[in-house]
Amino acid sequence: MHLTLLLDMAADGFADRGVVGTRSAAITGSRLRELAAGGAELIREANADAVVYLAVNGPAFPVALFAAAIAGVPLVPLNYRLGAEQLDELLANHPHAVTIADEPQTAALARSGRDAVTPREWLDRAAASVPESMEVTPTDAPAVIIYTSGTTSKPKGVVLRHENLASYVLETVEFGAADQHDAALMSVPPYHIAAVSNVLTNLYAGRRFLTLEVFDPQRWLQTVRTESVTQAMVVPTMLARIMSHDGDRSVPSLRLLSYGGAKMPLKVIEQALREWPAVDFVNAYGLTETSSTISILGPEEHRAALSSTVAAQRDRLMSAGRPVPSIELVIRDEEGKPVASGETGVIWVRGAQVSSEYAGRGSSVDSQGFFDTRDRGRIDSEGYLFIEGRIDDTIIRGAENIAPAEIEDVLTRHPDVEDAVVVGVPDEEWGQRIEAVVVSRAGARVDGEELRAYVRGLLRGSKTPDRIECWKELPRNVVGKIQRRDVVAGLSPESSVS
Repeated sequence: MHLTLLLDMAADGFADRGVVGTRSAAITGSRLRELAAGGAELIREANADAVVYLAVNGPAFPVALFAAAIAGVPLVPLNYRLGAEQLDELLANHPHAVTIADEPQTAALARSGRDAVTPREWLDRAAASVPESMEVTPTDAPAVIIYTSGTTSKPKGVVLRHENLASYVLETVEFGAADQHDAALMSVPPYHIAAVSNVLTNLYAGRRFLTLEVFDPQRWLQTVRTESVTQAMVVPTMLARIMSHDGDRSVPSLRLLSYGGAKMPLKVIEQALREWPAVDFVNAYGLTETSSTISILGPEEHRAALSSTVAAQRDRLMSAGRPVPSIELVIRDEEGKPVASGETGVIWVRGAQVSSEYAGRGSSVDSQGFFDTRDRGRIDSEGYLFIEGRIDDTIIRGAENIAPAEIEDVLTRHPDVEDAVVVGVPDEEWGQRIEAVVVSRAGARVDGEELRAYVRGLLRGSKTPDRIECWKELPRNVVGKIQRRDVVAGLSPESSVS
């Protein structure tokens, strides 16, 4: 299925229903199609081969997504927070693109000889454009190219085709399932796969969706109340900030909150479940290469885990749930062979929603069509998936492979620790030594030796950090993933807790 068919279905089914934006200025389903058609005409007139979106989230983003689809070119949302050198490298891959950028970027782009329009200008021009009919591109054509965050290497352009994205939507959402008064709040930037998937799934369900340009816990809570938001998606750091907000945290209209993008601290999700008992929580695990979600921990599983006194069941609150029906998921060892139930290995996935290529780099799947997520994980006896971190983050101490996530979980269980990260640092004797950085809870003071003893009491000595530092905060990107290179670079040469 082509994304334009999803747009047509929504435009016909919700012609007069507001589907994009705030309640007072919502774009209806039929108007969204008109704006997208006008935008497509602008793309054709420019003879562009892509649409670069270099701005914060807002109504121009879904219009650009569908305009690019109608015009038969990919949408390329880029990280507007990148430095000039990094941004220039990515822009060089799309020299003939129509570029939509916020005002600070448009000025910088103009100085480098690249024309750009602001989101407001783009919408105005799309509204004034008179579209011509054109044939729809094949479903295997590129719809979106998203560059991975590049926390450990240069960003790779993940090519998501119409069939990948449409497959995800059709497998996860029922057309028109939303009530006409439902509203979804997105707080992730447009260069994240969740922004693309939320546009498509909410539109297909007939649910109005709106965005926060910049996340702030007070503004998020206020928006939920004033816009009567019924569904929302956040990343773990956002929920942590919401739960620590001193003001009114009531969310009377909210029925469902999904989260993902990084590991959720146990203390945070437990607090949220208790504080918002009427809200359904969903943990969604996925990657850019998989068009978003591939496994889900649902609402009832959250409640069952919270109330259980059985350790194995309670631990499932920290799992990524079970794979969605359309995804085949296997755990393999380093030689590519399946591991036994409960054993840790590398997560491989296969399905129609999984991308098969990186731009300019060829195939991203093996001969059987399986994609290597490069995430370590295990599946328990009842099929629940536990993520144990990235392979690239694995610490090799002597001959032992150590997953930082295991040590981080132990550290964050300590009552005085709010956040923690564990990294490997070069060591002449062991190859790598284990070092940790923690953030203390408000009003608490952490003691490095006490924390080391705490870890040693729960894990064996070889997994105990050689030293622990205390920082005010950990370096994270906008979706909450820890920037481990920045952690290593920021470690002090002193062997004491600061």
